[in-house]
Amino acid sequence: HTFPKRKMNHARTGGRWAAFRLDAFQWKTRIERDGEERDESKVAKLFSLKLNDHEYVVRPSKIICLLRNYKAHARELGNTAPERPRFFLKSPSSLIPNRGTILIPEGVKNIHHEVELAVIVGRKGRFIDEADAGEYIEAYTVMLDITARDIQAKAKSKGLPWTEAKGFDTFAPVGPRAYPADIYDWHDKRIWLSVNGDIRQDGNTNLMLFGVERIIHAISLVMSLEPGDIIMTGTPAGVGPLENGDRVEAGIEGMEKLCANVGMSER
Repeated sequence: HTFPKRKMNHARTGGRWAAFRLDAFQWKTRIERDGEERDESKVAKLFSLKLNDHEYVVRPSKIICLLRNYKAHARELGNTAPERPRFFLKSPSSLIPNRGTILIPEGVKNIHHEVELAVIVGRKGRFIDEADAGEYIEAYTVMLDITARDIQAKAKSKGLPWTEAKGFDTFAPVGPRAYPADIYDWHDKRIWLSVNGDIRQDGNTNLMLFGVERIIHAISLVMSLEPGDIIMTGTPAGVGPLENGDRVEAGIEGMEKLCANVGMSER
């Protein structure tokens, strides 16, 4: 398939950034399968940032997730806090838009919610100085890092990677808006999550062990950051299970809340 070209140009309104609208980019094609023509709107996981009348398509080459970046969260799972930023990768195919459905995979018995501040990268960089890191940030948004905790626990006990536990399709709800870096200050913001109206997580971004700029610096020492890449900065304490039929709402102070439903995978 041929996909629409990503546009990363920087439009401004009145000399200041306007908040982006982050929705599923429904690029529709007509395809024929088994003799039946159907409309496929999820050919690829693309998301568009709507700014005025323009669409900015975000298609990350990778999602980088911070490990145990809130001390209380590390403690609640029986882990020690890291001495420097530690991170792992999550598949871009796990992305779903606001009001999407988190699907519990067949055979998975225990999935957990984790709300996080996410950073959208705006330009390519490697070996980025911490003092210059802000120049590489396009915007911020709210995301969920859904985790198959039973699979993760088994992997950890055997010293294996967590890719399977973190990488299922639908395990990265995002949106609904992204807030440009030059008008949104990530410091000292309440970050919260509720399930069926009950608050489960309630923290503050100031409790992060490593701030956004330090995180960008640390990642860039290992790998190049590309425009559209997403960095998830870790979750506060209070993570817990989700069940079929649950409704999740999550937010960060100054941002529109993210909503998601929970369902069962069909296979």
